[in-house]
Amino acid sequence: MEIMQQSIDVIIPTYKPDEEFMRMIELLEKQTVPIHKLIIMNTEEKYFYKLFYGTGFLERYRNIEIHHLSLMEFDHGRTRRKAVGYSDADIFVCMTQDAMPADEHLIEELTAALNADEKTAVSYARQLPRDDCREIERYTRGFNYPEQAAVKSAEDIPVLGIKTFFCSNVCAAYKRDIYEELGGFVKRAIFNEDMIYAGGAIKKGYKIAYAAKAQVYHSHNYTCRQQFKRNFDLGVSQAQHPEIFKGISSENEGIRLIKQTARHLADTKNKRYIPYLFVSSACKYLGYKLGTMYERLPYGMVKKCSASSAYWKNH
Repeated sequence: MEIMQQSIDVIIPTYKPDEEFMRMIELLEKQTVPIHKLIIMNTEEKYFYKLFYGTGFLERYRNIEIHHLSLMEFDHGRTRRKAVGYSDADIFVCMTQDAMPADEHLIEELTAALNADEKTAVSYARQLPRDDCREIERYTRGFNYPEQAAVKSAEDIPVLGIKTFFCSNVCAAYKRDIYEELGGFVKRAIFNEDMIYAGGAIKKGYKIAYAAKAQVYHSHNYTCRQQFKRNFDLGVSQAQHPEIFKGISSENEGIRLIKQTARHLADTKNKRYIPYLFVSSACKYLGYKLGTMYERLPYGMVKKCSASSAYWKNH
């Protein structure tokens, strides 16, 4: 079978990993499709060995490769780009340290979706809410990651708008040959390096697969302040890449999510959360709009609005 003949590496940036990360490694090592190499790009060495020192955990596996960098060196685009340089696999999978595989078929399903069409450049996994996930975030997970698989191409832009480019390096698989052809991840990215790559792939005639059967547990209970900052960085990333995002509708999708979430809260006797939905949505929108006009804002204000202070020190 073709998938079994392909080599697959997994790339995970880490920062202050905890014991759950050990569980993640164990689940990745038990996948039905073997991982050739697990490449860990760790920020701040002292935190990494604080977890693993004396445990003997890493010695159990011969396929783990660790590279350390400082906080000032980390960049969403450059760090992953550098990690790909350490891999010679046919397919590489990008994950985050808090993406927990739902079962042992994650890599199998992810690569199957990637290999279903030669024009598919990347496939990304379904993100399931964790047990502690709040109701609004739980519904948002279902909105962005439904049960139905899908394949997106440039033909979908008039209907899906910016969601055509939606892809997440929380868990996504890439064909190495197409990655090299397209020039890889951007060398510098405050955020959103996955959608920048996906958008470029779409515009070059390639496709993006949503692999609904490839599943990870991943969710966050962000505060309004955190939502504002994350969406500010999202706006910055889109403003910095007009070649990808200019003229592509994004606000309609946000409005649709708010309306459907409010309806869901009302239907499930959770009306008490509707005011918070509107407040948090306003914070997201304000953060995003300010991010798109960051070049017109004072430098000090930009740093305060951003979730990535280290990025601006190198800017």
